[in-house]
Amino acid sequence: MTMRKSEYIPFQNGFTHVSTWGDVKNPALIMWHGLARTGRDFDVAASQLAKDYFVICPDTIGRGLSCWADDPATQYSLTNYGEQALSVLAHYNIDNLRWFGTSMGAMIGIFLAGGALKGRISHLVLNDAGPEVPLDAVARIVEYVGSPPSFASVPAFESWLRVAYAPFGQNDDSFWRVMADTSARRLPDGQITTHYDPAIVWQFTHSANELPLWQAYDSIAARTLLTRGEHSDVLPVCLLDEMRKRGPKPQHEVLENCGHAPTFTTPESILILEVFFAQ
Repeated sequence: MTMRKSEYIPFQNGFTHVSTWGDVKNPALIMWHGLARTGRDFDVAASQLAKDYFVICPDTIGRGLSCWADDPATQYSLTNYGEQALSVLAHYNIDNLRWFGTSMGAMIGIFLAGGALKGRISHLVLNDAGPEVPLDAVARIVEYVGSPPSFASVPAFESWLRVAYAPFGQNDDSFWRVMADTSARRLPDGQITTHYDPAIVWQFTHSANELPLWQAYDSIAARTLLTRGEHSDVLPVCLLDEMRKRGPKPQHEVLENCGHAPTFTTPESILILEVFFAQ
């Protein structure tokens, strides 16, 4: 069984925490998480994909075990997340790579695949996000991300996660326990809360000028797969249809019984990635 390795890579005035899986000599695959999540979301998929790839799962600045921003106005932005990704690639001397991004991670993928990493990303998976986000979805995300509650215990925190992230779909108890274990931090008063800086919503409340990303999307040269949760509000059908007509004209898959965003923890969903990345 492939084991996870934890590493800290210098970035700006702090460090990026990454979980890596597999042999560094294998082709590189970056898996980048959503807005308020961490790279540990990909433990199941990464452990399976590591037989063929060197899988790198970073914690974005302000999340997980990575450092928080000194200046949220500039550091919690797609531009800076792109710089963070480039620093990770430079650390491992990676030239060409595959990219899987969920939600915000998909938007970072668009930003880079149509820009600084054009021609270097060979395969791009955009999991339940596109070049823009519907306003209703933005409002929902800002509401639960910007004011995280606190709890007396990790089990109580886990119960909240199961409700807040119900759109993730049907996942087993071990998934939710790992999510709680890797998403919790203790406050000075001993209470448990989420393992991210609440100021990460800045990019939606103050930095909307980075969106939409249609210009970058239309410049993507990578083979692209667009995946959508059946009930997603972040990637509505109308946006999916528009994306399929332009830019990289991606293949697409709809995953049933979930919304935003599919977790890729089942053998069937991981097989979708294995087949696509092998093309």
